[in-house]
Amino acid sequence: MDKLSLTNPLFATYTIAATLMILKVIAMAWLTVLRMTLEKGGYRAPEDLRKTALNPAPDPSQLLPNERVERVRRIMQNDLENVPFFLVAAFLYILTQPPLAVAQWLLYGYVASRFLHFAAYFTGQIHDIRATTWTLGSLILIYMTVRTLLAAFSI
Repeated sequence: MDKLSLTNPLFATYTIAATLMILKVIAMAWLTVLRMTLEKGGYRAPEDLRKTALNPAPDPSQLLPNERVERVRRIMQNDLENVPFFLVAAFLYILTQPPLAVAQWLLYGYVASRFLHFAAYFTGQIHDIRATTWTLGSLILIYMTVRTLLAAFSI
């Protein structure tokens, strides 16, 4: 069985987890635009103050920070700081041919941690809750990376 084929359960697990993470990051961009539209503010570029069908009554205050928009931007920034490492680390990890159940727990655990992090951040939970969900994902990344490194050294 080819390692990089969807007939390989390890690669299929990676594919599912990776595509969920990619879709999540893309969804954050859409959520940012939706928030700006609903709030009619939180824009960043001066040209956003031009009168258009989507902004029929531009106002200079629309360029001021809007906490509801900025919260979504911070979530997306956190994803952009973390998800690329997952995409690479998880890919390299599955090349080590770990047991399927372990890989599924780790990869899907990471995905779950990112969605829980989103929920905690989006709903304004205390830092400890957000940090706990982030830490879980970070520990998964560290574990996969160290296991991959050890596997590479053992060759």
